[in-house]
Amino acid sequence: MPGIAAIPADAIRLSVAPMMDWTDTHCRVFHRILAPHARLYTEMVHANAVIHGDRSKLLALDPVEHPVALQLGGSDPALLAQAARIGADTGFDEINLNVGCPSDRVQAGRFGACLMREPGLVADSVAAMIAACPVPVTVKCRLGIDDDEHYEVFSAFVDRVADAGCGLFVVHARNAWLKGLSPKENREVPPLRYDWAYQLKRERPGLSVIVNGGIATLEDATAHRAHTDGAMLGRAAYHDPYLLHRIDVAWFGGQLRSREELLRSMRPHIDAWLAQGIALKHVTRHLLGLFHGERGGRAFRQVLSEGAHKPGADWSLLEAALAPTQSQPSLAA
Repeated sequence: MPGIAAIPADAIRLSVAPMMDWTDTHCRVFHRILAPHARLYTEMVHANAVIHGDRSKLLALDPVEHPVALQLGGSDPALLAQAARIGADTGFDEINLNVGCPSDRVQAGRFGACLMREPGLVADSVAAMIAACPVPVTVKCRLGIDDDEHYEVFSAFVDRVADAGCGLFVVHARNAWLKGLSPKENREVPPLRYDWAYQLKRERPGLSVIVNGGIATLEDATAHRAHTDGAMLGRAAYHDPYLLHRIDVAWFGGQLRSREELLRSMRPHIDAWLAQGIALKHVTRHLLGLFHGERGGRAFRQVLSEGAHKPGADWSLLEAALAPTQSQPSLAA
C-alpha cells in the first residue's frame, strides 16, 4: 500500500522541525548546506491552501533540499488526501500531518493539536493520505492537550493512527495547553516528558519515534539517540544554526567547516534568487544566527539587519557583514 514504506533509519536520525514563517525554501537551502544528512520540513501549509493557493510560492522547493517533507494542516480526510498527492507530485519525499500546533487560529479551524482528542479522525485522514500518496505519510504530535496526564491515552492515540498505516511519529514531548498560553509559551511552559517518547519506542519497536522539544545542545540531541530513532531540532537550529552543522558532523562524519565557508556556500543560491527578483532580506533573515556566541556576531547581525532591505542589496552586503567576524579569534569550534 502506498505511503506505508519505512523511511531509512539514517534519513530520520537528525531533522529540523517545521516552523511557521521560518522554514521556507531559503531557510531549508541554508540548513541543507549546514547539515547534508538532516531531514528538512516545510512550515505547515493548510490543505486548502495547497489545493487552491499559489503553489509556486507555498510549495517552493529547491532540488538541493532533498530529503524534505511537506507538513500539512487540516482535518478533512478528502482534502488532506488531495493535498498530499499534490505535495508528492511536486517532489516532496514525505507528507507530514500536523497534530501539534496549539494556536487559536488552528483550533478555530479544528486542526493541529486539538486533533489529539480525535484519534479516529486523524486515523481516517492518514489512511486517506496514504491511499492517495506514493510517499511516506507521517504524523507530528504532542503528548496530549490541556490536562491529559495519562500515558495510556497518548499511546492509544498512536496505536489508532499506526493501525491506519502511519509508521513514523515525531513527538513534541510535552502537552499543548489550548487555553491561556500563546504558541510561544506552549513551546516552553508545559513540562517536557521525554520518558513517554522513550516508553513508546520501547513498547512499540516497530514504530519510528523521533523526539522534539527543548533540544538545545549536541549533548541533548545525542542523549535521545539511545532511546529513540532520532532527534528533531527546532528553534535551536534556527537561532544557532552552527549547532546543526556540529551535530551533523558528529553523527555522520565529515569535516567541520568554518562559519565563513558555510556562508560562502550560499552565494550561488543567493545570486540566483537575486536574479529572480527576490529581495535579499528574505534570505538573510535566516542567516542572522550563524555567528551566535562568536565575537563579531552582533556586528554581523546588525549589518545584515540594517542593509538587507535596501534596494540593490546584494552579496557585497554579506561580505561587509563577514568583515567584523574575521578580525577576532573564534570563541567556539
